[in-house]
Amino acid sequence: MNIFTWKIGGAAGDGQQVAGSLFAKACNQEGLYTYGYSEFPSAIRGGHVAFGVSVAERPIHALYHDVYLLIALNEETVQLHTEEMAKGGIIIYDSGKVTAQAIEVAKKKKIEVCAISLAELIKENGLRPIVTNIIALGASFGILEYDVNVVYTMLDKVFGAKSPEVRDMNRIAIDAGFNYVKKNYLGKKLFFKLNEIQASKEKVILNSNNGVALGAVASGCRAYIAYPMSPATTILHSVAEWAKKTGMVVYQPEDEIAAVHAMIGAMYAGTRAMTGTSGGGFALMTEAVTLSAITETPAVIAVSSRPGPSTGLPTWTEQGDLRFVVHCGHGDFLRVVLAPSDPQSAFEQTALAFNLAEKYQIPVFILIDKYLSEGYKSFDNFKTEVKIERGKMLTQEELLKMKEYNRYKLTKDGVSARSLPGMQNGLHLTNSDEHDEYGFTIEGWTPEMRVAQVDKRAAKLPAILKDLPKPEIYGEKFAKIAVLGWGSTRGPMLEAIQTFENIKYVHIPVVWPIDQKAIEKAIGSAKKLVIMENNPTGQFAELLRGITGITPAKLILKYSGRQFWPEEIVEMIKKIK
Repeated sequence: MNIFTWKIGGAAGDGQQVAGSLFAKACNQEGLYTYGYSEFPSAIRGGHVAFGVSVAERPIHALYHDVYLLIALNEETVQLHTEEMAKGGIIIYDSGKVTAQAIEVAKKKKIEVCAISLAELIKENGLRPIVTNIIALGASFGILEYDVNVVYTMLDKVFGAKSPEVRDMNRIAIDAGFNYVKKNYLGKKLFFKLNEIQASKEKVILNSNNGVALGAVASGCRAYIAYPMSPATTILHSVAEWAKKTGMVVYQPEDEIAAVHAMIGAMYAGTRAMTGTSGGGFALMTEAVTLSAITETPAVIAVSSRPGPSTGLPTWTEQGDLRFVVHCGHGDFLRVVLAPSDPQSAFEQTALAFNLAEKYQIPVFILIDKYLSEGYKSFDNFKTEVKIERGKMLTQEELLKMKEYNRYKLTKDGVSARSLPGMQNGLHLTNSDEHDEYGFTIEGWTPEMRVAQVDKRAAKLPAILKDLPKPEIYGEKFAKIAVLGWGSTRGPMLEAIQTFENIKYVHIPVVWPIDQKAIEKAIGSAKKLVIMENNPTGQFAELLRGITGITPAKLILKYSGRQFWPEEIVEMIKKIK
């Protein structure tokens, strides 16, 4: 087996997410690696929902386009996904909901089909309609000739805390689909099987929202304050689910404006806090970002992008908010924009975000997108070690030894020591006006102090650049063609680059500020630079050209609401000369 992709589709509420998660876990049970991703509309009920899982015998970084086994719980699934079917693929469909006419289209494309009446199997086995998806899952494993005992073990782990009735019902449902296929479609076989491999079977499956949430917990974040907005919402869900164990305060206020100000208030008080949002939610937060900047109060904000403008495509993906995050807010001020590329880097960069925010007293953004927020990747070892740096935070003992405390003291490195509310001898004024070293508003009558404070805040940049992760290089170091990308493009590019010997991929983990020397070194002697982005204008390419003068020979852009597929990247790179 090289790469195998399984997909299930049906109406919203049919349980595709559950079935997809169970399929991935069953594969992981035997040491296989998976990458899963869900596609769904923005409706509360109704509409088409699909969940795809790509499986490999090695760590896999992205979902593949070509589907080898499609589970169609309704006719719309056949209509929408037949074009994705790979040569030699099979469609298992519910004969009670899919017409013969729809199936004929698939047959003309030489796709094998297996009809199953899921309603009849439910009736015959005394089951409830809620396990329709589990019967279809069992049929999947039957076609793949997978060891059903492995599936039982997985079910016991997942439903172990449920009642015996629930556990038995799911096992019977698996058997119903598995045995039906084995009995009626013995000759319908894919050209490979899902087999046990010699790899760790204790895998963790996470998406990047989980990674952000775990990173926050590990970093000592004591408050997560956010208003729900897809696709960032599951960060809120995760920390809320863990709140009793972690002791974290999880608060949903009336809107995003309240959320970001509460987060800044908590940070001002000395408590590590963060917020998360997307698109229009972040638009409401931008003035508060400038408050963080001028008061030099740390701020950590996760922004998960979706296609805009306005509501756009709220449940699909795009890297369209880069320039918005980089340039949000009025006035000139420092910020850092980190761009995780998978759940592991989401964890690590969330920890880094807190350290940078407190060490340099600036707003720091964690910029992801829907593909990362809801892309489920399996790991053998998910690393959770973090180093916490809180910067120049004064203790009560240090304050008492000081003759005078200036919150905004002019320093060579631009960072002034912080005191927290209630600390003796740490009294100072903080507001949104430009100020002197004590925090008092200058009202413009001391222009030299305005210049001094602006320069002080800007003086942090050299030290910040030293603390940022450098570009990552994959493939042939001295390749003539360098493909540069950031964020979610890394996963599909890591899959695609395995096809080539003369290409290198340069991944940018920090999209702002731009480290010109580090990027130039990573590009190296490459004769041709290609930049790949999931937006219509090449936003990072524009920033890079504006700051450094580096101009790509070619842009590879996609902005359909879909992520890059490894297969399409391969074809695009083949055309580069």
